[in-house]
Amino acid sequence: MSGKPSFYITTPIYYVNDIPHIGHAYTTLACDYLARFKRLDGFDVMFLTGTDEHGQKVEKSAAAAGKSPLEFCDEVSQRFRELAEFMNFSNDDFIRTTEERHKKACQALWKRLEENGHIYLDKYAGWYSVRDEAFFGENELIEGEGGEKLAPTGAPIEWVEEESYFFRLSAFEDKLLAFYEELPATVLPRSRKNEVKSFVEGGLRDLSVSRTSFNWGVPVPGNDKHIMYVWIDALTNYMTAAGYPDEDGEMYKKFWPADIHMMGKDILRFHALYWPAFLMGAGLDPAKRVFAHGWWTNEGQKISKSLGNVIDPFQIVEEFGLDQVRYFLMREVPFGNDGDFSRHSMINRINSDLANDLGNLAQRSLSMIFKNCDGAMPSPGDLSDADETILAEVEALLPKVREHIDVQAIHKSLETIWKVVSNANVYFAGEEPWALKKTDPDRMATVLYVTAEVIRQIGILIQPIMPDSAAKLLDQLKIPAEERGFDQLGGDHRLASGTAMDKPEGVFPRFLDK
Repeated sequence: MSGKPSFYITTPIYYVNDIPHIGHAYTTLACDYLARFKRLDGFDVMFLTGTDEHGQKVEKSAAAAGKSPLEFCDEVSQRFRELAEFMNFSNDDFIRTTEERHKKACQALWKRLEENGHIYLDKYAGWYSVRDEAFFGENELIEGEGGEKLAPTGAPIEWVEEESYFFRLSAFEDKLLAFYEELPATVLPRSRKNEVKSFVEGGLRDLSVSRTSFNWGVPVPGNDKHIMYVWIDALTNYMTAAGYPDEDGEMYKKFWPADIHMMGKDILRFHALYWPAFLMGAGLDPAKRVFAHGWWTNEGQKISKSLGNVIDPFQIVEEFGLDQVRYFLMREVPFGNDGDFSRHSMINRINSDLANDLGNLAQRSLSMIFKNCDGAMPSPGDLSDADETILAEVEALLPKVREHIDVQAIHKSLETIWKVVSNANVYFAGEEPWALKKTDPDRMATVLYVTAEVIRQIGILIQPIMPDSAAKLLDQLKIPAEERGFDQLGGDHRLASGTAMDKPEGVFPRFLDK
């Protein structure tokens, strides 16, 4: 391991009862953007994703498909790997809860909790939702259209009575509230933290953490008629990948506690309440932050299989292009809020921000350099106030963007970059280099050089969101691979005059809004 600062970010591990959809792609893309940014910013990054493969729901789905649970998991887990590759995600590890390393970590955590007096054996009777893999109190239930009782999520429930191990969650009320108070940004967005605090302040009951009615899971150490409750199993994956239970290992010391657990808002409670309580009970450090983002609708409608409007990430990428989809998903909606996916919005965003603003600026300026400067990067003359202003703007971007990244305001990070792209277009149009070609070729050369330098720095900054497109821009500027890190931003690393250029090609095509 290097002496660089560390950054560990995780997606939730995705449940294998369904095929990947836009929600899975969205969460992992957010993590990919943050991970790529941190790598370029000089961090040692660990970026984890994977699949959650245990539980009654998986056992039932496998049986319905006529397969063993592991065969079923192998097939579905592979689809998530394929999604990661297809979306150009840069995850460093892909974990499956059926791996031996994970079973070892879960059982080690269980033993620590048991030794510390936080787990005890008793009997459980209560309402259980197979779909949510969660128990719910009577006061949490809602009434269905036919008067039947349902989980708060609308899922069917069943009354379950069985012997169970319990985790003393009730003993952690004050510790959790103190944890939220001491670390104000431990749950983001802040509205979500208020939701979690309110739940804890309402009183916590001890949590059932084992089941005996099915056997697809991690056996409880010392009593293998019990398997671990799916959430104590699933949540432990974040430590498994960091090398737990080898707490003296280089990996664990470098990357634990995790910097960010990213997830959709539906599983916030498990990550912001149960998980820190488990870790406190084991004498281990909780993650520094959990971030719960919102959900997408499709053309104003809630997404559901029954409506047939599930958004297939493979399909939209095939239609609009990978980097275009990546940019749209991270730019369109304030990150953390719910958002609506529409073809019109997608096409408008691609045409406006990518084809018109950045793509057109690059194509026009680099084409002029190729045609009018002997196919090489020109030498700038004395810089005018306008030149200095736009260069100062682009050279001041990194700290501003970093500030947004550090609170996961992903949309704002991109807005900040595109404000400079927009200003660069105003600068280029105002200077009219096509007219200067006849009246002042030296001034034309300076304007083209300044514009190309702005594009160089923008190209470096957009690598985390659009790695392939950024590479094409930087290739056209002949920037070597080793000169594309954030340490190359600023005025000390400007373009070398005289570098031979190839004829530029457009990076972002326009789309017709049918």
